[in-house]
Amino acid sequence: MNDSGVLDVRALQQREQQAASAASISESDDTSSPINMTDPTGDLAGLAGVKVLVVDDSNTIRRSADVFLKHARCEVILAQDGFEALAKVAQHRPDVIFCDVMMPRLDGYQTCELLKKSPAFGDIPVVMLSSKDSLFDRARGNIVGSSEYLTKPFSRESLLQAVRDNTRGGAT
Repeated sequence: MNDSGVLDVRALQQREQQAASAASISESDDTSSPINMTDPTGDLAGLAGVKVLVVDDSNTIRRSADVFLKHARCEVILAQDGFEALAKVAQHRPDVIFCDVMMPRLDGYQTCELLKKSPAFGDIPVVMLSSKDSLFDRARGNIVGSSEYLTKPFSRESLLQAVRDNTRGGAT
């Protein structure tokens, strides 16, 4: 909003473009870059084609995961909440699901529990995402059937390792 309280669409578009530019992938070998997307060891090759659903109400988290996973040649599906996630699971049948704990309408624990009770989708690994890292939160994730618990903000390496650990990408 500008000083008169009016929504400035151009300013919002410029900020969105700046954010997109900041999130762009650097293909250089500059290891000092905070997001070095090169893969000198070839570790990403095993993740090509893995379908990953990322469920989070934060656009920043969804965008970060999308960039990291697409660079690893994963097929990425995004959802903003648990209800949207359930529809996308039925439509796309992902290989692994990353699900935020705290979301409006249907939280991550409820979403995971519904998926795990489903005969059709109960075998899909669900990795809980949360900024909370207490023993209670991890235990609650285990109770509803999550296979792993990843603390936000996550690194590129920890996200890709969780994909490897929970999919055929982990079998070498």
